[in-house]
Order: sequence, then structure tokens, then C-alpha cells
Amino acid sequence: MKPSTIAFILTSLTILTACNPSHPNYVQGYVEGDFVYVASPQSGALQTLAVSRGAIVKAGDPLFSLELSPEKDTLEQAERRLSEGRANLADARKGKREPEIHSLEAQIKQTRAALDYSAAELERQEKLSRVPGASSADDLDKARATHDEDAARLAQMEADLETARLGARDDVVAALEANLRALEAVQARSQWELGQKRQAAPQAGVVFDTLYRQGEWVEAGRPVVALLPPQNIKVRAFVPESLVGALHQGDHMTVHVDGVTNSITGTISFISPQAEYTPPVIYSDENRGKLVFMIEAVFDPETAAQLHPGQPVEVKLPL
Repeated sequence: MKPSTIAFILTSLTILTACNPSHPNYVQGYVEGDFVYVASPQSGALQTLAVSRGAIVKAGDPLFSLELSPEKDTLEQAERRLSEGRANLADARKGKREPEIHSLEAQIKQTRAALDYSAAELERQEKLSRVPGASSADDLDKARATHDEDAARLAQMEADLETARLGARDDVVAALEANLRALEAVQARSQWELGQKRQAAPQAGVVFDTLYRQGEWVEAGRPVVALLPPQNIKVRAFVPESLVGALHQGDHMTVHVDGVTNSITGTISFISPQAEYTPPVIYSDENRGKLVFMIEAVFDPETAAQLHPGQPVEVKLPL
């Protein structure tokens, strides 16, 4: 029987009992459950179904997992790219490698030696130029040019060494840092997507139903497990308009359940602000045109665990 048909019959019983003048404070009701449908935002074949109908689970217990291979591959690729990005940034920050630094230092040493030699040669040519016939003007000019060239080469190489020790330019480093943050975001999303292939119970409750079998393809967002936490179980009843004004949210009411010796106490959590007509199937001269209001009552988790959705109950109103 469809849930809508059950609800219709129970509602009809509610109205009939509510209009019974011999029991003005009693109405018929039924147990209702708000299910938690657990799904994955990812699609895939159902690889593992860790629970079955009727199982009691605690918060955090595994429920199911989908096939993981595509997301694993994506995560591994993202992690490799992230490692490459970190290496590129570290390399840019530390500048040239040590062997390259040592090579530049050796070249500077050679250039400095050449400069010392050309400086000595320039000094010698200047002394000779003051002795008539000892040296020509061309020799002095050549010695001066060689000295100036060695000095310029030494200055250039010292600047190259300083630049090599500094590493890449600030704008290059900033670009590599931005790229690294983007790669970290991609890696985090890939990790999240892989984690979503495994779903655990968001809260304790009873596995009301499993909607797929192992090996079946599950579309993204489609529920695999219907979970019923005890705190989501409530009693729903319909109260005649003549009685609803005396009820208030927070009032306690007594509920009688078939097969249970002691009655249980619930708290009114909701009173519908909208009136409803009695179902047409039970129209009669006595009740035609009467209005009813839906009320809901909740229970503590231990009490609620004893109730089952669809179970008919008798509700004594606090009047």
C-alpha cells in the first residue's frame, strides 16, 4: 500500500474519532518519520554497501562507498603538479645552485688576477712613456684599454654573482606563489571529491532502507541509504477546529500505542496555522464542512526508538 494511501486512511480515522462525542479529548494519529537520505555528490558504481535494512548505526559509521579509481587518479595528478609547483618556487627563491655560484666565484678570481696584471702593465707603460723613445703612444693606449676592459668585466661578473645569489625577480616569485596557491586549491578539491565517494552516517539512527544494490551505478546526488534518527520520529494527528484553540506548542500529551502497556508522553512541537477539510470520502451530514488542524508531537530519543513510521496511535489531548 502506498504511503499516501496509508496517510489518507489514518487521517480519515483521525477525523472520525475526533468527532466522536464520547471521547472529546481523544483523536487518532499515526507515527511519522523524517528520513535522512544519505547520498554522494559524485557518481559511480556502488562498490561497498556496509549496512542493511534495520541496522542500527552510530554517527560516523560507514554506510557505503562508490568506485574510487577516477578520483584517485585525479588526486595523484594534482599532487604531482603541486610538488612540481613547490619545487619551482623553492628554486626561484634560492637562486642559482651552489656549483654555479662556485663557477662564478672562480671566474671572478681569474678576472681579478687579469685586472691586477693589466694594472701593473698600465703603470709600467706610463713610466716608459715619460722616457723619450722607450715606449710608443700605441703601447700606452693598448695597456690602458686592456686595464679598463678587465675592470669592466670584473664589475659585470660581481653583479652577476650578486644576482645569482638573490634568486628570481620579485614578480616571478609572486607569479609562482599564486600558481602554487591555485595548485593547492586543485589538490584540496580532488581530495574532497575522493572523500565524498565514501559516506558515513551523519547521525545515529536506524537504516530504514537501502536504495541500491552493490555493483549498480549511482548518479550524483541520488540517495543510497535512508536513515531514520530517533529524534526525527514524531506523532501526527488532526484536531477539530473546536479543540485546537486550547492547544499550545510545548504542551504535553499522552499517546497510547497498540501492544504497549504503558502510555508514552510527547510534546507538541507544531500546530498547523492552516485549516484542512475532512477528506471527501467521509463526508456525511454530521461532519461535512468541519475543519481540522494538523498537530505534531516529538519524544525523547529513547521513547521515539520504540515507535515505527505508519504505526497508528491514540492521542489524548491536554484539555
